[in-house]
Amino acid sequence: MLLFTPGPTPVPESVRLAMAEPTLHHRTTEFEAIFKETRELLFKLFATDEVLMLASTGTGAMEAAVTNLCHDTLLYVNAGKFGERFGKIAVAHRLKTVSIKQEWDTPATAEEIVSALKANPSVDAIAIQISESAGGLRHPVEEIAKAAKEINPDIMIIADGITAVGVESIDVRDIDCLIAGSQKALMLPPGLSILGLSSVAIEKIGEGRGYYLNLATEIKKQRQNTTAYTAATTLVIGLLEVLRQFDIFGLENLYHDTARRAKATRLALEAIGLHSYPKTPARSMTTIDDAQASEIRSIIKDKLGVNVAGGQDHLKGKIFRINQMGFIEPYESVWVVNAIELALAKLGRRVYDGTASRTYNEEYFSHILEQTK
Repeated sequence: MLLFTPGPTPVPESVRLAMAEPTLHHRTTEFEAIFKETRELLFKLFATDEVLMLASTGTGAMEAAVTNLCHDTLLYVNAGKFGERFGKIAVAHRLKTVSIKQEWDTPATAEEIVSALKANPSVDAIAIQISESAGGLRHPVEEIAKAAKEINPDIMIIADGITAVGVESIDVRDIDCLIAGSQKALMLPPGLSILGLSSVAIEKIGEGRGYYLNLATEIKKQRQNTTAYTAATTLVIGLLEVLRQFDIFGLENLYHDTARRAKATRLALEAIGLHSYPKTPARSMTTIDDAQASEIRSIIKDKLGVNVAGGQDHLKGKIFRINQMGFIEPYESVWVVNAIELALAKLGRRVYDGTASRTYNEEYFSHILEQTK
């Protein structure tokens, strides 16, 4: 079975083998050396002033960011399940909230963020997804962050990059907290999250808030190459192997390959009559809206060995989402689009003629032809 859900993503064999080594105690010089190298490579990936690893899923990092960086009112963009979650976290901690609600296929704009900030001067933090995976939508976060900082330089910009870090280059100049999760482009099992922080965010954190998710406590400890509480040792070991692979492959090569794969998949599926759902697609996944989304998913999983994700809430049974994160071999992606074309043929919607795989190959490998000219 090919796992093409946008999280959890497949774990490479080299990473599985690294995590299969005998368990290390987290308070040892051996693990501190692993932690130190992992941090060093994370600084290269995040390009932020500080990086922290938490033994939690991405939601834990989202909560840590909100509780430590928002002290009054959180402005959050709700264009999917995960944007909505930021608001729920703020409410759970009795913070005031301002919401900008969008359809799940529609990105927020800098203009509406600026308008909301002018109407709500108590807002001291903004939370937004870079890639909202509920619908595969890419928000213009860098543009929004820049516009917000021009209104209020002290405002904290919290960017959920759980399906963006390791997918594309992110301009963090105006971002104060960039969040990642282990089970996405980092190709690990769930259970580890990472936060990249700006120096301004570190000042705002001060002594921190909360207990387990107190970022001030973690900053102090992780600068000593340890953690405040029990570290997710096996996942950190796996992360180190992933980051070493990124370093060998090259981040720009990784980003370029992901972009080519995402574009080739989208064009292949559009060539067989399918429709891309988001107005501004994220590179992390290809999202298709279709009245027979559930039937297509069932056929390709049960008959053709491909597992893709469906939709949630009002999009349940109306979309399917194909992962583009991590190291994916071209022949696997070709089989995915080919399987979808076969499913359409089984549903009597078109005659199978190999259009999807041909379109994918022509787009994905076009750069090789250009290089040989």
